[in-house]
Amino acid sequence: MSTAVCTTESLASLSIPARTAAAVPPAVRRGAWQIAPGEAMSLKARTASVLRVKQGRVWITPDATLANPSEDLVLAPGESMTVAAGQRIVMEAWDGYGATYSWDQA
Repeated sequence: MSTAVCTTESLASLSIPARTAAAVPPAVRRGAWQIAPGEAMSLKARTASVLRVKQGRVWITPDATLANPSEDLVLAPGESMTVAAGQRIVMEAWDGYGATYSWDQA
């Protein structure tokens, strides 16, 4: 069961053709997701979750709250962050190479 909701409107409108297993990138088949260079997405955690960077770097902006003002973060391979239930983050690839990440329950 997925623990995040993608709230980026442009992604919801995409028409994605059915792909064979061979056409799916190896990182996705191993339980990771890819974000392309120049792509940004908004994710909202349904439950407490952990974002882990597998390859590349990602730039993350969490929503600001009274307790925690917003602060941009850059995560490199092997780094992770916990996202509280109900918290929303905006994430994009830091450079022109894209990135691979996983999103799991905390």
